[in-house]
Amino acid sequence: MKTYTFRAIIEPDDPGGYHGFVPILKGLHTCGETIEETKENLKDAIKCHVVGLLKAGETIPREEESLEIIQTFSEQELKGNLAYA
Repeated sequence: MKTYTFRAIIEPDDPGGYHGFVPILKGLHTCGETIEETKENLKDAIKCHVVGLLKAGETIPREEESLEIIQTFSEQELKGNLAYA
């Protein structure tokens, strides 16, 4: 049996609650009042999204095919770019 693993991100939302999304599943976003609620909503949204892809005969994206990086900038570097804006 195949298993699918997806990286999900949960971040605070403004003015309150949380926003969750799965970068590799384009357009998959959800929210919740708590982290736990957002996690449950993500689980439901992921299942719905993947079932839709399967019914459409589309390929399920795999995390192994993606690359995650974190970019870091100093305040000085950002200020230098303001001159070009």
